Formats: sequence, C-alpha cells, structure tokens
Amino acid sequence: MAKKKTDGREYVWLQCTECGDLNYRTSIRVKGGIDEKIKAGLKKYSPRLRKHTLHKIKRK
Repeated sequence: MAKKKTDGREYVWLQCTECGDLNYRTSIRVKGGIDEKIKAGLKKYSPRLRKHTLHKIKRK
C-alpha cells in the first residue's frame, strides 16, 4: 500500500511580523520536530507593505 503524501505534515499560515497579515499557507513536516530555520521565521513578500519581511508560523 502506498504511503499518503500528507503523512506527518501539517498546514500552517505564515503571518507577517510587521503588519500582521496572514499572507501564505504552507505545509510543514511535524514528524520528528519542526526545523529550527522555519521556527525562526522566513523572509517572504508582503503585498501590503510591498517589500520582503519576516513571516512566522501561525497555527489556526
């Protein structure tokens, strides 16, 4: 039997630290712990501010 693609993964939102918008939704691997780079935050584009800002994980 084939393994499910979403096994051990979880959907999370990435929230802008400057304006507070939830701009991106992505899946992360939670099985075995979350990577430290992702916990610290990712530099993503914020359409409202029109620049790259730090986005952190927000679970709904």
